[in-house]
Amino acid sequence: MKLFNRRSPLWACAALALSTPAFANDGYHLWLGEPRGEAASATVELAGDSPTLQIAADELRRNLPTLDRPVMLARASDPALAGLPIDTRALGTEGYRVQSATIGGKAVTLVTGATDTAILYGAFALLRHLNSGGDPAKIELASAPETKLRILNHWDNLDGVVERGYSGQSLWDWWVLPDFKDPRYADYARANASLGINGTVLNNVNAKSDSLTAPYIAKAAALADVFRPYGIKVYLSARFSAPIELGGLKTADPRDPAVAAWWKAKADEIYRAIPDFGGFLVKANSEGQPGPRDYGASHGDGANMLAAAVKPHGGIVMWRAFVYADTDPDDRAKQAYTEFKPLDGTFADNVLVQVKNGAIDFQPREPFHPLFGAMPKTPLIAEFQITKEYLGFATHLAYLGPMFEEVLDAQTGVRRGETVASVVTGKADRHTLSGMAGVANIGRDRDWSGGTFNQANWYVFGRLAWDPTLSSEEIAREWAAQTYGNDPVIIDTVVKMMMRSREAVVDYTGPLGLAHLFASGHHYGPGPWVSDLGRPEWNPVYYHRADKNGIGFDRTRTGSNAVAQYAPSIAKRYADPKTTPPEELLWFHHLPWDYKMPGGNTLWEELVRRYDRGVAEVAAMRAQWATLKPKIDAERWTKTDVFLGVQQREALWWRDASLAYWMSLNGLKLPAGSAAPQHSLEHYKQVRFAYPPGNPQ
Repeated sequence: MKLFNRRSPLWACAALALSTPAFANDGYHLWLGEPRGEAASATVELAGDSPTLQIAADELRRNLPTLDRPVMLARASDPALAGLPIDTRALGTEGYRVQSATIGGKAVTLVTGATDTAILYGAFALLRHLNSGGDPAKIELASAPETKLRILNHWDNLDGVVERGYSGQSLWDWWVLPDFKDPRYADYARANASLGINGTVLNNVNAKSDSLTAPYIAKAAALADVFRPYGIKVYLSARFSAPIELGGLKTADPRDPAVAAWWKAKADEIYRAIPDFGGFLVKANSEGQPGPRDYGASHGDGANMLAAAVKPHGGIVMWRAFVYADTDPDDRAKQAYTEFKPLDGTFADNVLVQVKNGAIDFQPREPFHPLFGAMPKTPLIAEFQITKEYLGFATHLAYLGPMFEEVLDAQTGVRRGETVASVVTGKADRHTLSGMAGVANIGRDRDWSGGTFNQANWYVFGRLAWDPTLSSEEIAREWAAQTYGNDPVIIDTVVKMMMRSREAVVDYTGPLGLAHLFASGHHYGPGPWVSDLGRPEWNPVYYHRADKNGIGFDRTRTGSNAVAQYAPSIAKRYADPKTTPPEELLWFHHLPWDYKMPGGNTLWEELVRRYDRGVAEVAAMRAQWATLKPKIDAERWTKTDVFLGVQQREALWWRDASLAYWMSLNGLKLPAGSAAPQHSLEHYKQVRFAYPPGNPQ
């Protein structure tokens, strides 16, 4: 057995570089930047008072550069604003307006909205405008969130391990809560409020019943007290079998009155401690988690029982559609649709079905989930992964904005102009409940996300959750300016790197629609040869189906017919390899190695070309980053450079291991100009990891 040595010479150099005395910027302040101190001398006036307004005012006093007029924070209902030509009716309860105004004969920059939280969002919008190069003489900002729920899902376990998290231990120190509230909790809330994120699920969807006990409810209440002034509600993942494990019942059947009564009492207990508790997130009957199907009941039965428990308090239930079972022999990509589509219209009005962006599992690229557009009577909340479970953990640069945008902009085909974004905002079917959820990449690392560029994924999720129509490239520019300063050379270089980065990861891990080719358990590194795991759908060979004759998963009517789950116009496009986008080709089709691709290459030649392109892109990103060394503080530059070196080495590892395996099946030679793998296939098969991060042991 060969252990992959993370302490190679490259890492030794990294250790030396990072052990030098403290540098200017360790990334703690995220995109918000360090307080300006004396340079921030803007005058801020408050019309009214509350903890939230005080936070907004303090934020501006610490960070706002001098303006030619004072800033006034005032609710839209304040009498001082009466008669002003300001219409805030379309902004709802969270939208803001920032503009010049004359109040009481004095010129001011007015930040207003219907609620104090809206004003807080407006204060952050003003800072964002100025810190990303906006003209201080032209401040006219107005925005309202397109989605009601903008939520982070923390996959944090009670023992401090973050499942699929690559930035250290859990931010929540359950051991010393509720007594000690780490100041980082307020900084976390501040960062989320700057993006308009208004909810956080504190614990892993693979939930422990202990999270619902009185001691842990008190701990959650302490966090809720910190988050409340920032407009953030707390939610809990609920283990479906808790009535058995905590209540001593013999069943968790949602149709049993005793079970319903237990959950009602538990909800009442939680709301006594946390009056604005948001509700429950539930993973049920998936990957071994208990659920209503254990009792012959439906997901609707389970969700509605919990919804009834929280409804008197204004709570909601987010019921995940990520389900697959070894008892179902059908294509894994079909199972969520098969189970949930027939339940459309049966869910209570305070239930949202939470649907992953794709039908498998947060792959570097997946077609949009066929449930989007298929459940018009049910509000759907889109679930994205911010943490990079399948995209190189924290060390590979992969800006996820283009991936989020690709899914949100996808046409469902159900009706003209309907997109995934219009479904999750509720506009397509006029739902009042709507939202986006992101699996958080936040931990106890000093820089929060394990690296500066990982912070951009937290940032772009928040911005797109607020408004899914925003451009991921414009968001990247906005983030780069706030994070690294307004030097146009830095911004242009950083944005170019970011916008190509995710496609590079796709190219060197699974080009042309290949997916789930990762090593077992930890999902780090290549393992397309894995075939000995207990369930078929855990094995990469299940997904690529490669042999001497061809490669790819046939999801047309000659195969699993997963294409039939899409609207007819989309299904027709995906059913024909000639009209299937090349980027998704092998997701839907099993094709011979000599299949002719657009442009004339064979499938094999195109596959190799894309692997090579992915490796070359990483080398190019590292070279571009090197040009910024004189312009960026040493600490952040060095860490990113080391990580790009790791990515460059591992992209080549991915490329070589994958090609060695495909060549062992198809017997083909590499195209001219493409280098042979550095090692044998057996070498790559023997690579092992001990205790990888984010993988509970």
